[in-house]
Amino acid sequence: MDYVIEGLDPAPFAPLFGLGDADLAARGAVRVIADETPGYPCRVSLEDAAPGTALLLINHVSRPAEGPYRTAHAIFVSERAMAPARFVNALPPVFGPRVLSLRGFDAEGMMVDALLSRPGEAEAGLQHLLAQERIVEADVHNAVRGCFAARARRIGGVSRETL
Repeated sequence: MDYVIEGLDPAPFAPLFGLGDADLAARGAVRVIADETPGYPCRVSLEDAAPGTALLLINHVSRPAEGPYRTAHAIFVSERAMAPARFVNALPPVFGPRVLSLRGFDAEGMMVDALLSRPGEAEAGLQHLLAQERIVEADVHNAVRGCFAARARRIGGVSRETL
């Protein structure tokens, strides 16, 4: 099953880049400096930030469609992120050391199946989900903290624009 995983578009976050702490706080965001790796996964580059890298910790709506699976949670975005990463039939490095929650959705935004994957098992888990005819995409979340990591979409699959 062919699939693509893309980082988030940095454009919606760009107005926050370079703002002072008070202005960030007024927008519900916080600047943090990575002090270890892994630990600060950028949702644009889909890589763990190197120690010393500034990131924004913000609330992100990863599944905006109205309904039971509408989802928002905190994510990190590196202020150095210029373009979204793209992986075709491959996993981003940020998945490697983490336990992940994989959630398969149909074209109407309903969860069809879900599973947990331990480090090294995400590829098999995504293949299992995306092989199911009803599933057009799978949301990947970091299982321990619960935050959105990325979305895997079946290549050639159909999904709603609002998912």
